[in-house]
Amino acid sequence: MDPILIGKGITDDIAVTLLPRFGNRHGLVTGATGTGKTVTLMTLAEGFSRLGVPVFLADVKGDVAGLAVPGDGGEKLAQRAADIGVAGYAPAASPVVFWDLYGQLGHPVRTTVSEMGPTLLARILELNDTQAGVLDIVFKLADDRGLLLLDLDDLRALLNLVAEERKDVSTEYGLVSAQSVAAIQRALLRLSQDGGEKFFGEPALELADIMRVNHDGRGVIGILAAAQLILKPRLYSTFLLWLLSELFEKLPEVGDLEKPKLVFIFDEAHLLFDDAPAALVQRIEQVVRLIRSKGVGVYFCSQFPDDVPANILGQLGNRVQHALRAFTPRDQKAVKTAAETFVPNPRLDVVATLSQLGTGEALVSTLQDKGVPSPVQKTLVAPPRCRMGAITDAERAQVRAGSPVGGRYDNAVNRESAAEILARRTQQAAEQAKAPAARTREQDDGQEGGFSQAIKDAIFGTRRRQGMIETMAKQTTRTVGTKLGNQIVRGILGGIFGGKR
Repeated sequence: MDPILIGKGITDDIAVTLLPRFGNRHGLVTGATGTGKTVTLMTLAEGFSRLGVPVFLADVKGDVAGLAVPGDGGEKLAQRAADIGVAGYAPAASPVVFWDLYGQLGHPVRTTVSEMGPTLLARILELNDTQAGVLDIVFKLADDRGLLLLDLDDLRALLNLVAEERKDVSTEYGLVSAQSVAAIQRALLRLSQDGGEKFFGEPALELADIMRVNHDGRGVIGILAAAQLILKPRLYSTFLLWLLSELFEKLPEVGDLEKPKLVFIFDEAHLLFDDAPAALVQRIEQVVRLIRSKGVGVYFCSQFPDDVPANILGQLGNRVQHALRAFTPRDQKAVKTAAETFVPNPRLDVVATLSQLGTGEALVSTLQDKGVPSPVQKTLVAPPRCRMGAITDAERAQVRAGSPVGGRYDNAVNRESAAEILARRTQQAAEQAKAPAARTREQDDGQEGGFSQAIKDAIFGTRRRQGMIETMAKQTTRTVGTKLGNQIVRGILGGIFGGKR
């Protein structure tokens, strides 16, 4: 399989390439602003796509979208391609699918609250350990009671349930304080204002749709519109980490392949690690270490090499370093760090060259035979075939209209989940509370009136006066008693005085 041409090595006058079978050994592209990092990413994305490898990357500034349309084919680019040795260079577009968490510049990207999980969600919400523990309890309670957590409304409903049943929940699952529940609810409000309402829901993103291959055999490039998302660094970084974790958990082990199954590019990688807790950095390190065997290559792009933690930096076999300006002590340290990460080349002074590189030039070292890093080369980066710049709204709409996945994700689905089930239970309880209770005879008697009540009172009586039945019964009793008494008296007297014969 033909390698991906990165550019021409000026140091040793050789072609600098990336071997497809080592594409899953990860990589790093760094350099100061305006030195050509984005162009390098586009060249790599095109190269993988031509090999049939799907690519997923973030478009932070809006210029990566140029992959969807052909370049202008100017003379300077043609001459540069000829000098580098690019065979068959001609303007061409790549198969592209646009994505957007907000659903404005691409197909909506959604996931469910359950798929996100309490760990990543706690990071988005910036919860402390105690509050994160309460969130764990909420997820466990939802599982035990069979309640689906799909969107933020479902999570709010569960939090209200936990607050109402706080004593029972605390006894069964652990202490839940009202203050922790309130803090989570406030954090959910902030997330909702940042656009989280659109991110959580259905239909959830299926991994197969970002690992598509076009009908002509080229890998589809998924571009995430991140111009707005980058302003919410926690949401941005957590989404990318969630996607990477999903790939790690669901893809099977495949070992080393002739080419990667997917290439994943983190632009502005420092956002992934800034203010990240140690446990989360450890999780990223674990995923980066192990996802290679799943056939996925991960490439980080940032301004400085030390933006990536040292444990992760050691896993990145393919390096592209653009110019670094040693204007500040931080820059000077970064230059030294970058120089130490390359395999030395006796013909090249790395430290001196780093600050003298022009736009479109870079120091490159890739894995070669047996996975050994090649000596660093000062390289003239090959130009991409696509447009190196932003596209118009009409061009974006045209690409989106021809997307193979548009009909699946553009319309949201809101099926019955925790919020709807709990709302229905609350309504049923309220209706039962409003239903009239069983009435006593006294209550019935008190509410009955009119002619029928008068007849009833006359026959049966009331508490204050006798009724006809009671009166007749007493009169009958007295009459019978009087007659019987008279007969007894007559009998007694007759026995005493005798009778007349």
